[in-house]
Amino acid sequence: MCLAIPSKVVAINKETNSATLETLGVQREASLDLMDEEVSIGEYVLLHIGYIMSKIDEEDALESIKLYQQMIESMEDEYVDEEYRV
Repeated sequence: MCLAIPSKVVAINKETNSATLETLGVQREASLDLMDEEVSIGEYVLLHIGYIMSKIDEEDALESIKLYQQMIESMEDEYVDEEYRV
């Protein structure tokens, strides 16, 4: 199964046809080579293996990010429980 991560565009580099994205406090560079339409700073996009695949509505992006945060918290709780079992 493949996941595309909703990310906010925080900068665009036209020379390298890439954008800086922010997701859950982490910034990363991603290629715009697969995008047919223009992307603007402040928009949300779907990131998959280093490529921006498409734009996503802000409301949907924020809901997805909220679900990712819940999954991460759940996994962290499980890890702590496993670590302290005797």
